[in-house]
Amino acid sequence: MKVTRIFIYPIKSLRAYEPASAELTKHGFPHDRIFMILHRQPDGSLKNMHVAHYPDLVLFFPTIDYDSSTITVTYRPPMNTNASEKSMNIPLQPDVTSLQQIDVEMHKSPTKAFDMGAKYNDWLSRCLGYDVVLAYLGPNLRPILMSTPNNPGGQKVGNSSSGWLSSITSKLPTSISGLVGATEEKITFADCAPYLIVSEKSMDDVSNRLPQGEEMDITKFRPNIIVSGAEKPWEEDMWAEMQIGESKAKIHCKHNCARCQSINIDYATGKPGTGESGKILKMLQKDRRIDKGMKYSPVFGRYSFADATSEGVKVAVGDEVVITKRNNEQTVFDWTGMATT
Repeated sequence: MKVTRIFIYPIKSLRAYEPASAELTKHGFPHDRIFMILHRQPDGSLKNMHVAHYPDLVLFFPTIDYDSSTITVTYRPPMNTNASEKSMNIPLQPDVTSLQQIDVEMHKSPTKAFDMGAKYNDWLSRCLGYDVVLAYLGPNLRPILMSTPNNPGGQKVGNSSSGWLSSITSKLPTSISGLVGATEEKITFADCAPYLIVSEKSMDDVSNRLPQGEEMDITKFRPNIIVSGAEKPWEEDMWAEMQIGESKAKIHCKHNCARCQSINIDYATGKPGTGESGKILKMLQKDRRIDKGMKYSPVFGRYSFADATSEGVKVAVGDEVVITKRNNEQTVFDWTGMATT
C-alpha cells in the first residue's frame, strides 16, 4: 500500500491544493482549512458555506506559494457562461491586528475568526453574485466534540501551544494571542478531525456503480490522504492505526466519515449533478450505512489523527503505508449533537 495523493484545502469548501509532500501536525497539514467563506444574510448574520448547499464554491482553485507566503485563488466559471477567469492573492498569514473578530460555529463547535475585509470579501462576492465574507482562523481553533486517541471519552484537554499554528500566535500582539491558543484536541475549519484518509480500492467500488465509462471523482470526498493497494474495498472501515514512510509516521484512524449531498455535485458546472453521477449518495445509502452513530448516512473514509510522536514528520506521495492495527468491530461516531446515538 502507498500514498498516492495528498490534499490541502487552504480555504474550506474550495478546491484542493495538491502538494507532493506535507508535514504532519496535530491540527492537520499546515494551512489546511485556515480560511472559510460565510454568506452574509439580509439581517447581517453570517451563514456557513459548504459545498452541499453552495456548489459554486468548487469553481475556485487555490494554490499555495510558500516562498511568497501567498494563496492564489483562481475563479474558473463554467464554459457555458460569459464570465471570465480571474485570480486574487491572499496572504497565507494575514496581519490581523486591525481586522474585526467574528463568531463562527461549525457542528456546535464554536470559535473566533477574523473578517478579512472589503478587498477580499468584495472580490469573492463579485465572482459568486452574492454578499460573502472571507474569514481567517488565525490562532483560533475549534473544540473536537467526539472521542479522540488521547481522550477516548471525548473530554477536552488543557491548553498547550505548539506547531505551525502557535508560530502564528507568537507573532500576534499579546492582546490577541492571549485570547486563544492551540490545544491538543482542537481543529481548524475541518469538519471533525485533522485528517481524512480514503482508499482508492473503495473508490473503484463506487465507480462500478456508475454507467460504463464513468468514474467517480475521488476529490469530491475531500480527502487529505489517498491510499492505494488495499486488498479489498471498504477494508479501511476497520483500520485503527497506520504507519507511513520510512520514518514510520503513525496515524490513528478513529472515526468513520458520514457523507452528504456534496458528493452529488458536478465539479465542472458548480451545480448539482445530473444523471447517475448526481445520485451517488443514494447509491451508497443502500449498503454503506454501517455506523450506528450516523445511521442515516453512508460512510466513506476515516477521520484520523497524527500521533504525538509524528509531529513535524513529513509524508510524501509514494510513501509505503502499513496498517499496524485493526479494530475488531465497527467504530461508532460520537460527536456531541451530531451523532444519532
